[in-house]
Amino acid sequence: MPGRCPYGGVHQNYLPQEVKDKFTDEELYYFLDVIVEYYANSGILDAAPDKDGYIEIDQDKIVDYVVSQARKDKMGDFAAEDILWVVRASWNTGSLSERKIKPDF
Repeated sequence: MPGRCPYGGVHQNYLPQEVKDKFTDEELYYFLDVIVEYYANSGILDAAPDKDGYIEIDQDKIVDYVVSQARKDKMGDFAAEDILWVVRASWNTGSLSERKIKPDF
């Protein structure tokens, strides 16, 4: 049920079809857990916002972290360009809705 699943479903609405087809719901849940872990442990959300209220986020660092953790956790080897789509889509799930994010793209 794509519309009912908060990450695997709604999240997939922000992914191109060719990227969607590469991942299972389990993998998408895993990626989002790792992304949230990165935010929680990196201190990035504690950063002072700029004059417009935004915080800078280096998406390449998040992608590298997810790819590295997936390899470490034996989830698989994933292409950075595919994980980049997942990282960008995660910003649209509402999990960071209270923060203004200024990604580096």
